[in-house]
Amino acid sequence: QVRLVESGGGLVQPGGSLRLSCAASGFTLAKDAVGWFRQAPGKEREKVSCITRDGITYYADSVKGRFTISRDNAKNTVYLQMNSLKPEDTAIYSCAAVDTDVQAISRILKMMVDFGSWGQGTQVTVSS
Repeated sequence: QVRLVESGGGLVQPGGSLRLSCAASGFTLAKDAVGWFRQAPGKEREKVSCITRDGITYYADSVKGRFTISRDNAKNTVYLQMNSLKPEDTAIYSCAAVDTDVQAISRILKMMVDFGSWGQGTQVTVSS
């Protein structure tokens, strides 16, 4: 069974850090581009970060310099290190994967939305 499972969310104070994990089972994540998306209450889903099969990364302007995406193919897992968290980072964070060697980030993100594999999401709350 193909599954993506996110973990690592929680409650953190402004300025704090969290590391989210996106673990795959039933398939090899190394062949996939993997992205992180988030959705806050009452807002549309937004793209946060993406890493291609070859390690090319993308970050939304709102998280650039604070978040870092990485992958550990041996563990079949992609991580999102989130530092200097702000209240506006509060959202449900979901990962998505798509088997592709496409390098164009915009195309990859659309492919994820259209037919990627998705996890169930993990809640991140930034509040004092």
